[in-house]
Amino acid sequence: MKPVLLLDVVGLTLRQLGAATPNLEALAARGARSPMGAVLPAVTSTAQATMLTGLDPSEHGAVGNGWYWRDRGEVAFWKQSNAIVQGEKLYERARREDPTFTCAKLFWWWNQGAAVDWSITPKPHYGADGSKVLDVHGAPSDYVRDTVAALGPFPFFDFWGPRAGLPSTEWIAAAAIRTLERQAPSLTLVYLPHLDYDHQRHGPDDPRSRQAVADVDRVVGRLVEAADRAGAETVVVSEYGIEPAARPVHVNLALRRAGWIAVRPGPPRSAIGTTLDTFESRALAVSDHQLAHVYVKDPADLEAVRELCAGLEGVAEVLDADGKRAAGLDHERAGDMVLVAGRGAWFTYYYWLEGEQPPDFAPTVDIHRKPGYDPLEMFTDPALRLPALRVARRLLQKKLGMRYLMDVIPARPTDAALVGGTHGRLPDDPQDGPLFLATRACALPGDAPGEPYAMTSVPERILALMRRE
Repeated sequence: MKPVLLLDVVGLTLRQLGAATPNLEALAARGARSPMGAVLPAVTSTAQATMLTGLDPSEHGAVGNGWYWRDRGEVAFWKQSNAIVQGEKLYERARREDPTFTCAKLFWWWNQGAAVDWSITPKPHYGADGSKVLDVHGAPSDYVRDTVAALGPFPFFDFWGPRAGLPSTEWIAAAAIRTLERQAPSLTLVYLPHLDYDHQRHGPDDPRSRQAVADVDRVVGRLVEAADRAGAETVVVSEYGIEPAARPVHVNLALRRAGWIAVRPGPPRSAIGTTLDTFESRALAVSDHQLAHVYVKDPADLEAVRELCAGLEGVAEVLDADGKRAAGLDHERAGDMVLVAGRGAWFTYYYWLEGEQPPDFAPTVDIHRKPGYDPLEMFTDPALRLPALRVARRLLQKKLGMRYLMDVIPARPTDAALVGGTHGRLPDDPQDGPLFLATRACALPGDAPGEPYAMTSVPERILALMRRE
């Protein structure tokens, strides 16, 4: 099989290519350049599952970055198990075709338990005393150990949180180059997250976001050079484009005020705060960027909940069963109805009322406990006069073995206006959506001239490249 390096440059669009992206332009000039049709929701976990399986969310089941797990009564985001994604994955199909096939999967999602030969993914250690030690996980263990020994610890604070920036993408790229040189996989999947950060913080048109595009282009250039040395073709895909954010929609607060959501107050004199009571809630929304899954306990309440949600400013569509089917979201994990935001609008997860004690995780970076996506985790709370002093104090508490909260991010509904960019709905123009670039032509029979490549076609295009010697 012809080796292929598959780069997921999240947030990259055709409109961003030009003088500031000479390496991406040169790559596309060698082979293929096309917009790619987005899937709904246009978010990481869903898009990656589609590109790995060639299936819609209604078939692979990854209906978002997270959802309400009805059998557990929990909202859970950012699960890593490869088995959650239903359907045959690209690397499974390739190995079925050629038993000598090998694969490395570096920071792509759905990583744990994947049928690949080498993998690395972010995975902290969680102690019984509530402690958390940042680390990566993967297989085989000696491959992960050797990579970390050569490159140093993965810069976790640069991967997500207020400090998120280029060092995490640089580390992943270095790990990929080392893997190409040492392991020589048939297929190397690499996730480069850099554009996600400033594009969501400041909006895609901000000078800092334009600089991020130039920065990631330089990283791609180094990876293409390494792929060329290894005799591999390079393919660049993205998951979505990011549009300017203009209006947060507090859907759970609306449901709470209408009496649909129930909460559990924390113990007196405790910092735990108000938590969501999923078992007693009659309806709740799992907010995920510009899409929200709304789960309704009693079918008799569906119409009333639909009317409330449809009346919220910023809600463009309320997908019922027929709407979900048409959108490719007809899966048991999806909400009983799905809200799609209008241009510039996005959904917050907040559910506590003014005067109530917020949950203790609200002002922290805590992607697993929050019942929804929180882009404010990329900001430092502007109400803190000396945020560096707060961080230093919390780190000292950690060093002394004390319990502490790294409470440094904004956690008030009014703070949602800080967010500059968002994604999740389908783009108005294919130039602002995901793309497909390659160092070799990737046309398939049935491609219509000028039409975007379907995201479901990615596995077949990669396999077609690999079959060429």
